[in-house]
Amino acid sequence: MSHCHRYRPQPLSRRALLKSASCGFAAVALHALLGDKAFAASDVSSAPHHAAKAKNVIFLYMDGGPSQVDTFDPKPELAKYDGKPFPTKTEPTQFNNNGATLASPWKFKQYGESGLPISDLFPHLGSQADKLAMIHSMTSEFPEHTSANYFLHTGSGLQGRPSMGAWTTYGLGSENQDLPGFVVLNGGLIPPGGIDNFNSGFLPAAYQGSIFNPGDPPVANIRPADRTAALQKRKLGLIQQMDRAAQVNAGGDDQLESAIKNYELAYRMQTAVPELMDIRDETPATLEMYGLNEEFHNTKIYARQCLTARRLIERGVRFVELTCPGGNGDRWDQHANLLEGHEKNAQTVDKPIAGLLADLQQRGLLDSTLVVFAGEFGRTPFAQGANGRDHNPFAFTVWMAGGGVQGGVRYGQSDEFGYKTIENRLMIHDLHATMLHLLGVNHEQLTFRFSGRDMRLTDVHGEVVHDILA
Repeated sequence: MSHCHRYRPQPLSRRALLKSASCGFAAVALHALLGDKAFAASDVSSAPHHAAKAKNVIFLYMDGGPSQVDTFDPKPELAKYDGKPFPTKTEPTQFNNNGATLASPWKFKQYGESGLPISDLFPHLGSQADKLAMIHSMTSEFPEHTSANYFLHTGSGLQGRPSMGAWTTYGLGSENQDLPGFVVLNGGLIPPGGIDNFNSGFLPAAYQGSIFNPGDPPVANIRPADRTAALQKRKLGLIQQMDRAAQVNAGGDDQLESAIKNYELAYRMQTAVPELMDIRDETPATLEMYGLNEEFHNTKIYARQCLTARRLIERGVRFVELTCPGGNGDRWDQHANLLEGHEKNAQTVDKPIAGLLADLQQRGLLDSTLVVFAGEFGRTPFAQGANGRDHNPFAFTVWMAGGGVQGGVRYGQSDEFGYKTIENRLMIHDLHATMLHLLGVNHEQLTFRFSGRDMRLTDVHGEVVHDILA
């Protein structure tokens, strides 16, 4: 015979109540969760640990690893040694097909009042230089894509950990009950490591990333198949009744709880998603600013993603990640043909990202939106073969903007060749700690008990990079 637990050493959280009660309270608790403004927030952090600078995150994931010395970290010494043997000792690389020193094919200019150097690959982004905090001393523990992608997304090089988007929504929830709290806008490429880069891991399944595809509709089965709305509502009512009965019998099983939430969310998305994706209310000037009128097809794809990201955070979605379109020469992963591959990738994202930053600012959203641009590692300053670059985890550049970040600054330093970090060395855990800090979350306190241990996104590492904060 089941019974309700009335007494505990500490007051029951909403989640503890739902898990421990099997006397009919499950449905009541579920309704309370669905009615909460911080929808699906964990009981760990229903409120931030400290005053938050940012409310939302837009993560611009540059799949494959852009070359730091060709984008944001100019190294004039490379021109001096161009075509000559690389003058310092090299570490083993992914393919060990190392050629001569390779100078950047692109020139750098100083942009904005800050004079931030940005290469000719990003002429539009240069107009937003004074919003950017460049971090030139990022490192990774992994030199190959799959583990490096897991590390970037989950803080671990092993498969199965929760993504940073899942951790964020677990800690803070979402402010929109009709859309997922963590959305991945798929440009057409799923990165090495697959959708486990966006999964909830050992967190409840309600926190996993929901992948929106670039086509129409962006989500499968989003349009009702029933002949009438009344018929669909009756079917869903029966399913809900059966689910809740199963939940009571199971004593608050977490998998059932997550399934119920996801079914109910899917129903509400049938109205919210078509409205989200209908951009007819956007002005021609806005569409032009993002690049939706560009001739290059991939620019239009990424422009639509950036515009959708803005529309999502306007609607209270907590964490939005963008992946890159295909067809540009194997992501940013130019082991050969660096010139064409990096130019196509930059042409894809440059104008849309600049438009996104400008649009967020003019709408008063940039101060509350943290924008992060990062790949899983950088690339070597010496050639792979004749005209490519291999993976380089020893120093690469990421940047952040908005959401409490100081603009127009450079932090950290790589050596004269852009090969290894020599000042203010950071690792991915520090990036995660800083992102959570700006969201009002102490990365050491956002934990989940799993396998007898309090787990966290930053594991036992991570320091907030205070020097780039406004």
